Amino acid sequence: MSLSTRVSSLLVSLVTALSSAATHAAQSRDFAGLVDIGGGRKMYLECRGIGSPTVVLVAGLRGSAEDWNIAEKQGPRVFPEIAKFTRVCAYDRPGTPVGEKPSRSDPVPQPTAAGTAVTDLHALLTAAGEVGPYVLVAHSYGGLIGRLYASTYPDEVSGLVLVDALSEGLKDAETPEQWSIQRKLIEGDVREGVAQYPALEMIDVDGSFDQMRAASPIRKMPLIVLSADRAWGPQIPSMIAAGTLPADVPQNFGYVTDAAQKEAQEKLAHLVPNAKHVTNTNSGHEIHKEQPQLVIGAIRQVVDAMRGTSQQLAR
Repeated sequence: MSLSTRVSSLLVSLVTALSSAATHAAQSRDFAGLVDIGGGRKMYLECRGIGSPTVVLVAGLRGSAEDWNIAEKQGPRVFPEIAKFTRVCAYDRPGTPVGEKPSRSDPVPQPTAAGTAVTDLHALLTAAGEVGPYVLVAHSYGGLIGRLYASTYPDEVSGLVLVDALSEGLKDAETPEQWSIQRKLIEGDVREGVAQYPALEMIDVDGSFDQMRAASPIRKMPLIVLSADRAWGPQIPSMIAAGTLPADVPQNFGYVTDAAQKEAQEKLAHLVPNAKHVTNTNSGHEIHKEQPQLVIGAIRQVVDAMRGTSQQLAR
């Protein structure tokens, strides 16, 4: 072997070792801050804890990383509890406020769709040096992002926890007339919010559903579906009376939503063989805040399954 070849070989080995060390360092330290994802944009990411697989928390519409640090009652909160037994990351999508403050991630034109959010998340995790495969934990609209990520990057996702996730099955279970009302309720009346914060996250729901339908089926993997069990039906009339919902929403529309969501959640629980479906949650839509221990337990089950310490998801 010539001297130049030996030097070249040593340089390659050194670069590989340094790259490996940098990746290990990135995954073994707490981090909270902006990450350059390219294209002149930065996104906020927060990671804590050590261990594999890394859990990535994907919030619902207009939900920031802080969403996973909130609980309605005194007790455990999802993000810090997960950090006790494995590495966990949460992030801000563009346009997701943090309390009364704007998103910590750079703004983008709105509305966006799930496919754009998947591209952003992949760029963020890659730039931050967070190595998969990941366990994705996704709430509401985040459920579309998590599933589409698993379809788009199958080698990077080893498990899923869907927390009362939004899915195309909701639209499938409703008539076109019902869906036109439902879509408006999902998107919300954001006129006042946009007036105060023009970069506020808005979504193309139908476009996101179309992207999900066109995607490949997700691989067989541990999957837990957590479904809210607090009915909307009895709540809608009082919400209309209080002005929380528009006056033109039918009084019985909560029952329409309940029936459609039940069907949609059942479909999610059949995405892969042997998925676990938890329907007795004693919770409304935000299970991670109302019953965080359920979400923490589900994540631990999936993590244990990936580590080989559990043969199957507990029923």
